[in-house]
Amino acid sequence: MEIITSTSNSGVKMVKTLLAKARARKQNNCFVAEGSRMVLETPEELLQEIYISQSYLEKIQSDEIGNESNIFGKFQNKIHVVSDGVMKDMSDTQTPQGILAVIRCPEYDMNDLMDASGEKTFLLVLENVQDPGNLGTMFRTAEGAGATGIIMSKDTVDIYNPKTVRSTMGSLYRMPYVIVDNLRDEVEKLKSKGVKFYAAHLRGKDDYDRFDYTGPTGFFIGNEGNGLTDELSHLSDEYVKIPMSGEIESLNAAMAAGILMYEANRQRRI
Repeated sequence: MEIITSTSNSGVKMVKTLLAKARARKQNNCFVAEGSRMVLETPEELLQEIYISQSYLEKIQSDEIGNESNIFGKFQNKIHVVSDGVMKDMSDTQTPQGILAVIRCPEYDMNDLMDASGEKTFLLVLENVQDPGNLGTMFRTAEGAGATGIIMSKDTVDIYNPKTVRSTMGSLYRMPYVIVDNLRDEVEKLKSKGVKFYAAHLRGKDDYDRFDYTGPTGFFIGNEGNGLTDELSHLSDEYVKIPMSGEIESLNAAMAAGILMYEANRQRRI
């Protein structure tokens, strides 16, 4: 198999562009995922191209990496081998694992986020969340807590940002999500279908664990620095309070989201 040794290769240049520019990801409707776990967990229909380093190929051939060697036989027609130097140049990580892939963006609509019966709909609604790590963590937590979907405002950090992709740890492939132009309109439509929304808010008077989340439920999480806008928070059915000791005024956005989602998870399990 021919080994790509030049960073001027068109495929290598495309990977670097996709990693660096949100506009390129949007225009090409694809993104880059790095690391064996993220690549191996990618649904086959979304995989476009796979790049592996020369040293990773050698590990495959010597069977040093166990089940990961299956990728070579399964996706041989999509694999390109690059020199270790080229892999280091095209990677977004300090210590490349030696494998990355170009992946087509999944496509969902609002119906994909809803429970089939409508009774167990469980949504996370994100307004202008800006930290890639927070967003990725919320995806992982939402999957773990049993959420049915995530709705994001268009000014939320790019879900395909390489740091966000890594921090989802594969949940990106399993948690349905939509990015909407007008969060207010979508929330109002969902409210008309019986979804109740809760906002963690400084004006909340009752603790979050005093509410019933067993019916169709959604949680609002806002920007890390400014919280929710008044426009969105006024659409909530209830303001809820997460009690805190000490002198802090608020929690990390991903932490707050996790507390609320796992309370819903606890109630639904009971």
